[in-house]
Amino acid sequence: MKNSMEIKFKAIAENEAFARNVVASFILPLNPSLNELDDIKTAVSEAITNVVVHAYPQTVGYVTMKVATQNNIVAISIADNGIGIQDIERALTPFYTSKPNEERSGMGFTVMESFMDKLEVKNTGNGVIVKMSKAIEDKVVGL
Repeated sequence: MKNSMEIKFKAIAENEAFARNVVASFILPLNPSLNELDDIKTAVSEAITNVVVHAYPQTVGYVTMKVATQNNIVAISIADNGIGIQDIERALTPFYTSKPNEERSGMGFTVMESFMDKLEVKNTGNGVIVKMSKAIEDKVVGL
C-alpha cells in the first residue's frame, strides 16, 4: 500500500467519533467527495460501535484500527481481542442482534456493507477482524 497507519485505543463509546475522524483525516489526500467521506465514516462508526457493544461484555478492551491507501482505494481493518462472533453468517443478516433487550437494530454489518465496496468479517480465534474497502472516484480538477 502507498500509505498506511495503525492506531490502538480503548473500546469505549467516546472513541467512536475519534476513530471516525482519524480515518477521515487520513484519507483526505485522496480528495473524496462528501458522500464518499460520509460513507466511510459511517462504516467505521458502525464497526467501532460493534466492538464497544459486543466484543468485551465484562471488561473494556482495545480496538486496533489500520487504514491503508493505494491509488484510489481505501482499505480499513478494525480488530478486537474480545469474545468473537458465535455465528458470523447469522450476524451478517439484516435485523439480527444478539442483544435484543438493548434496543439494538441489528443493522451494523448491513450498513457497513451498503456503504463500502467490500466487507469481510472473520473470527480470529482471539476476537474479530472486520476488513472493508472502498474506491474513491477519480475527480477531474479543472476550471
